[in-house]
Amino acid sequence: MRLFLLLATFAATPALAQQVPAPPIVSVPQSQPAATVMAEPVAMMIAAFDRDGDARVSRAEFDAGLRQSFDSIDTRSAGSLGYIGFSDWSERWLGDRNTLPSPFETDRDGDNRITWDELAARFALLFARFDSNKDGSLARSELLTLRPQMFDRDRRGRPMGKPAR
Repeated sequence: MRLFLLLATFAATPALAQQVPAPPIVSVPQSQPAATVMAEPVAMMIAAFDRDGDARVSRAEFDAGLRQSFDSIDTRSAGSLGYIGFSDWSERWLGDRNTLPSPFETDRDGDNRITWDELAARFALLFARFDSNKDGSLARSELLTLRPQMFDRDRRGRPMGKPAR
């Protein structure tokens, strides 16, 4: 009899018996628009050479920072790094073993070793390239690379007109 009353109660209130909680509202995060201002790994390294905190890298700060980076890998004071040592240097100071400058463009005499002079010569070219106003120091704005806005792409960087998968 009790079972009958219990079943009758549920049958009399079908809305209560079948009520299912509503799923939580989940907001879809907006993706960040594609970057139009970027920094090359080598530019990030150069920016870290700023010793006096004035947001500029003087040529003296540049040379001292580069020397410190080289010496941190040339722990035996051999005066040169093999390609594996250069890859270690690149990973530590540029963030990845495969960033530019490569050992092949830095090793000017082709002896499979990167000397301090070869690294300094390669970086002198980089300093000159970044020093766009030719004042002998590198401001943060000179270390940035502008990437043109891609008007034919949506906010997620996908080509316009192509459906999302």
